[in-house]
Amino acid sequence: MPIARCIAARAVLSLSCAATLIGSPQAPSAPILQQPQTIPLWPNGAPGALGDEDGDKPSITIYMPSNTSGRMTAVIVAPGGSYAHLSMNLEGREPANYLNALGLAAFVLQYRLGPRYHHPIQLGDVQRAIRLVRSHAGEWHLAGDRIGIMGFSAGGHLASLASTRFDAGDAVAGDAVDRVSSRPDFAILAYPVISFAEAWTHQASKKNLLGDDPDPALARSLSTDTQVTAQTPPTFLFHTSADTTVPVDNSIHYFLALRAAGVPAELHVFKEGRHGSGLGLQDPALAEWPALLANWLRSSGFLARFD
Repeated sequence: MPIARCIAARAVLSLSCAATLIGSPQAPSAPILQQPQTIPLWPNGAPGALGDEDGDKPSITIYMPSNTSGRMTAVIVAPGGSYAHLSMNLEGREPANYLNALGLAAFVLQYRLGPRYHHPIQLGDVQRAIRLVRSHAGEWHLAGDRIGIMGFSAGGHLASLASTRFDAGDAVAGDAVDRVSSRPDFAILAYPVISFAEAWTHQASKKNLLGDDPDPALARSLSTDTQVTAQTPPTFLFHTSADTTVPVDNSIHYFLALRAAGVPAELHVFKEGRHGSGLGLQDPALAEWPALLANWLRSSGFLARFD
């Protein structure tokens, strides 16, 4: 065969093969990270660490839904425990599994605790977690503009701190993670601690975070209902009137602050229910609040996926 005809034949064959590939449906990509994986927030050690024990090494545990195609919404979950311990199952793993069932990626945060660590260490941990998740958005199939924070009790206080104290990142930072924003795109607060300056303050959380005799001005500044602005992210709140540990006044005052600032917010207060109930799955009445949360996420556009 002449050289010109041979080249032409090969070109036709190549175009035919390309057309076949373009027209063929693509095989779905395999789900990623299907087993929970724990990674440190700082691979080379956390700033301000006082030792080398597990409690000195803040981390996130990654929980992915079975379908990880498209760009998913992500939620960083901060368990409660009065800033002295972490309720990792009831307020960490179980909410992560529920979020996965909704098709969301979840990241359970292990932050450093008092009285060994005081503010601003915990705030630094949650800000780093938000930056870390957002910096991996491409690799983990996440939408970088739909990174939320969920917190229970003292973890709710930490989530509200992250919602009211954030920055756009340091563009010239040597660590690429520190170059991205620490602002959450939405917040979910379950029976949160909010104020450190009122009669209904949860004193144990205040003491563990700030020490025995904190500066009143600092306590006031960390009362997050006083720090809400128009830039605070949309927020969903759940509480019960019967909560005697962290009174419902905390959620009510935060909701009113959000409303005054023009921030979209939704508050659900149940008549009965103890503090620390998690998703409330053992209580037929409280078990409704996760469904209300799902409705809010859907109506707010956080359950949609984009390729």
